[in-house]
Amino acid sequence: MRLTTKGRYAVTAMLDLALHHEGGPVRLAGISDRQGISLSYLEQLFAQLRRRDLVKSVRGPGGGYHLGRHAGTISVAEVIAAVNEDTDTTRCRGAGDCQEGETCLTHHLWMDLSEQVREFLQGISLGDLVKRKDVRLVSRKQERRSKSAARKNDQIPASNV
Repeated sequence: MRLTTKGRYAVTAMLDLALHHEGGPVRLAGISDRQGISLSYLEQLFAQLRRRDLVKSVRGPGGGYHLGRHAGTISVAEVIAAVNEDTDTTRCRGAGDCQEGETCLTHHLWMDLSEQVREFLQGISLGDLVKRKDVRLVSRKQERRSKSAARKNDQIPASNV
C-alpha cells in the first residue's frame, strides 16, 4: 500500500474543515494557511470531494465549504476513495496475476492486509478524529501560528512589499 500525498492531504483538509465548521463556511485559503497545502491543490481535491457529496460549496461573500454530511458519518476510507486513492497492498491490484500471470506465494497475505487497512480506515470517522484531544491541541496550535503569520504580514510597511 502506498497512500500518496493526495490521500493524506484530502484527509487533512477534510479534518480541518470538520474542526472549523462552527463559524460557517470554511475558506480554502484558511485551510491552505493552517495546513501548508497549496490553494490550487486544495481546489483540485475539493472538486473531487464535491463530486462525491462529501463537501458542499457556498458561493459569494462569506462563502467557502462545509461538510456534505455530519462528520460522524464520513469515514477516512471514504475521503481517500473520493480522491481516487486506494489501500490495496498487492502488487497486482487484487487480480491474482502477480507472478507471471499466476497468484504469487504471498498474494493472500497482502489481500488480507489490504482488507484490514480498509476496515481500519472505514471504522474511523472525521467525527472520531475531531473528538480526539491530541487532534484538537494540534489544531489550536495551527490556528495560533496562522493568526500570528497573518498579523506579521499585515505589519509589513507598504514600501517593503
